[in-house]
Amino acid sequence: MFNKLFGASGGARISAREAHRRATDGEAVLLDVREAAEWKAGHAPGAVHLPLGNIAAGAQLPAAARNRTVMVICRSGGRSRQATGILAGRGVDAVDVTGGMQVWAREGLPVTGPGGRPGTVA
Repeated sequence: MFNKLFGASGGARISAREAHRRATDGEAVLLDVREAAEWKAGHAPGAVHLPLGNIAAGAQLPAAARNRTVMVICRSGGRSRQATGILAGRGVDAVDVTGGMQVWAREGLPVTGPGGRPGTVA
């Protein structure tokens, strides 16, 4: 079972640094729930993409995220908290990455853009 950290809202939370470590080690998968233009501008290497709207509409997780712990990230944390709640309600072991891609980038963690070049957080 994933070592969950719980925030004031009662939902599972994890820091960007810990999410990066766990994704790199293969312990969990990073799920980016931002819109397509945001994803294209820059995302964490190895992350999978599924916008919050699709999750809310009942879309299945990408194959790489099924039956795994999912660390959910967005730009600043609002959408990822919503997605984490929806996914947890479906029985997914989901945790929210605190502060989103803004904190991820601020911590100096890698952001990949189009063509594998360095990306930006949009």
